[in-house]
Amino acid sequence: ESTVRQEKLGGNQNALACPICFEPLTFTGDPVLSVNSASGSTLQCCTCKKAYVGNETHFDLTTTGGTKEYGEPVPFASELFRTPLVSYLYERGWRQYFGSLAGSPGPEKEFELIMGFLKPVLGGNIVDASCGSGLFSRLFAKSGLFSRVIALDYSENMLKQCYEFIQQEENFPEENFALVRADISRLPFASSSIDAVHAGAALHCWPSPSTAIAEISRVLRPGGVFVATTFLLDGPSALFPLLRPLCQISTQLSGSHIFLSEGELEGLCRTCGLIGVKFVRNERFVMISASKPS
Repeated sequence: ESTVRQEKLGGNQNALACPICFEPLTFTGDPVLSVNSASGSTLQCCTCKKAYVGNETHFDLTTTGGTKEYGEPVPFASELFRTPLVSYLYERGWRQYFGSLAGSPGPEKEFELIMGFLKPVLGGNIVDASCGSGLFSRLFAKSGLFSRVIALDYSENMLKQCYEFIQQEENFPEENFALVRADISRLPFASSSIDAVHAGAALHCWPSPSTAIAEISRVLRPGGVFVATTFLLDGPSALFPLLRPLCQISTQLSGSHIFLSEGELEGLCRTCGLIGVKFVRNERFVMISASKPS
């Protein structure tokens, strides 16, 4: 007869919190947070009494998780990445194609640059936000330099693709790796509980970058690091008087944001409480790093 164990998440696992009230969750099932513990597990909030259920591949920690008769409108950009076709193609040419057009240096060089910014928090936990099919999530895990890697995305199909990829790899460190479905504007982590947050090619896809970065600032520990990549539409074209209003209209219609300068990104981070902003540029591609004050 199986025994159901319930206990508060401890150590590196106590970062998980209810995305509604941000109070700690009680874990029913395997108390070790990993890619293998999602199936059959339930996370219960003792404050608002909501339960979050794990499935075969991931934990669903969205505020509307488990509801069947209620749905909120999702911006086109977010909905696009939830489709099975785009999720399948994302790491099989989609990201490489659009990245090369903008000047992305490629996954290997990009990972090297990311790790340079993450040196102050090595050994801690990391959330790969809007992870897609887990290209960098898996690299973080295989590096052995983080106590726990949480691959987080709003797209169920992206998380399923990531799960399939790790099942194909030999000796993948599944015990320190978890897949979580969540909304970037309502992160399911306790305040000041995360050492690092990475968001690869994601800022421009978020419906509200300011809300998302404010959430990231909330969950980062003092001294925690945020690293992200996106694309800029700067240069002479950015001086066109009607460009900013056109970008705003495009954002409203598609849910995808267009950044016009490094200054815009720096102001966004500083407004949300992050400091020490640094950039790496290559054509339209930009990597930005900032930290939470100690």
